Amino acid sequence: MPTPFKALAELCEKLENMTKRIPMVSLVADFLKSLETDDVEPAVSMILGRALPKQNQQTLEVSWATLSEIIRRITGVDWELFIKAFSQTGDVGSAAKMIFENSKLKRQAPLFERVLTINEIRQGFEAIAQTAGYGSREKKERIIETLLSLASPIEAKYLVKIIIGEMRTGFHEGLMEQAVSKAFQVPLKDVQRASMVLGDIGTVAAIAKTEGREGLSKVGFKIFRPVKLMLAQMANDVAEALKEHGGRAAFEHKLDGARVQIHKQGENVKIFSRRLTDVTESLPEIAETVRKNVKAEEAILEGEVIAVDNEGNPIPFQHLMRRFKRVHAIEAIAETIPVNLYLFDILYLNGESLIMLPYLQRRQMLAENSGEIPLTKQIITNSVEEAEHFLKEATDSGHEGLIAKKLDSEYVPGIRGKRWLKIKPILEPLDLVIVAAEYGYGRRREWLSDYYLAARDAETGEFLIVGKTFKGLTDAEITEMTKHLKELAVKEEHRRIFVIPKIVVEVAYNEIQKSPKYKCGMALRFARITRIREDKTPEEADTIQRVREIYEKQFLKKGNISLRNSK
Repeated sequence: MPTPFKALAELCEKLENMTKRIPMVSLVADFLKSLETDDVEPAVSMILGRALPKQNQQTLEVSWATLSEIIRRITGVDWELFIKAFSQTGDVGSAAKMIFENSKLKRQAPLFERVLTINEIRQGFEAIAQTAGYGSREKKERIIETLLSLASPIEAKYLVKIIIGEMRTGFHEGLMEQAVSKAFQVPLKDVQRASMVLGDIGTVAAIAKTEGREGLSKVGFKIFRPVKLMLAQMANDVAEALKEHGGRAAFEHKLDGARVQIHKQGENVKIFSRRLTDVTESLPEIAETVRKNVKAEEAILEGEVIAVDNEGNPIPFQHLMRRFKRVHAIEAIAETIPVNLYLFDILYLNGESLIMLPYLQRRQMLAENSGEIPLTKQIITNSVEEAEHFLKEATDSGHEGLIAKKLDSEYVPGIRGKRWLKIKPILEPLDLVIVAAEYGYGRRREWLSDYYLAARDAETGEFLIVGKTFKGLTDAEITEMTKHLKELAVKEEHRRIFVIPKIVVEVAYNEIQKSPKYKCGMALRFARITRIREDKTPEEADTIQRVREIYEKQFLKKGNISLRNSK
């Protein structure tokens, strides 16, 4: 029997009010066990706040302005009620629920009796994502209006949260892996391995439901299905990296570019961004370079694309992002913003996964299969002095710093661990999310140019403000930012708007201070935006736990009144 969407909404409501992880996992596991096979993947995706499977390259492309207009139209509620509800909850889904509870909408009996199912919601999302071209906005609106017109207040709450991609139940992907393991009685390590390879726990859950452990054991890499990226932690300096890696490590230049994953099968090449989005059309010369140089029939490679000037020197990241957004008139922009590819890893070669091999062996195999494509510059050393000299060489060449890699480390997709360590010579910038903005003054009076910056709480999913800045963006960037923020605006008061947290920016600062001004108890000093991170999602932004860690580290060599003890 198809599962009512209301059951999923009620589950999410319970999760939102829970804090202990074991009961949360048990609750979700029991729910997954009760589902029909066809409902498993959509349910897992929706619980995690995804409208479509993670591997799906399509997006809904529904703005908050459009969604809010539909809600106003079908409920007939004074929008001031929404603003009041949002002020109370800080959550658009909860505010939508309150509006539906006060709705003047009179449903006809036949419609009221109809039950929305998980599968019907998924079909609606797929139809929205597939709608394009002339009249597409109106078609999308009709689909959403139909779904919301049938929804109860609690269903409306979670429909809205899924559509805008802001679930905030505190139930993250790692907990979902545990729930899948428990629901279908498959060892957690098997679930985690399959999730790493497939890059989508929803798909893993569906296989576990139908085929169990045996099915998951058969999961392997598939060309043109992007794999989660291995991530690096921060190290304060090269000495710390060497100590962590047993006294000897490989150091590579950390380029100021965009990380890409390249899949090749015969003459077919596809390039995926850090967000696992297909960007092949935007980088045709990179695809052609791979075709000419990589002779292997099948391969999955990792590398960095950087924008360069006429002499081959790296230029700022924002220029590169213009390339990633462009799908038309590529030849013209390729002349003004040329790009270079540097490779640094190989995950798959001619039918064989290489991720279990040690780093040094993968690097050798990469060199043997990259043709004339350069690899990121590397040294292997046990000398702090030599590594520091290499770091200076990297920064003098316009790069960000170094990546230290443990010589015998496997490639672990989707995991941020100490096998790889980032080293930068300056205070590490933070990737933060804009949650509100204010209009400026003087010549900036018509622009949203003062931005409230927030870090994500890894435990609750809440975005906590850590500072405010009006510095860093050009006039052109501020104009474009104003347009985007207005589309995401949820509430406006005086000269300030509150927005759905979608836009990620890289922020430099002088230090992190103790501050009673913000809920988190910390504030960035002299914050300034250094670039817009269009390659990152809000879920990839830095966490408040990371901000607190940096705060504590500032005082390792001087007196400190503990942030935690001073509250």
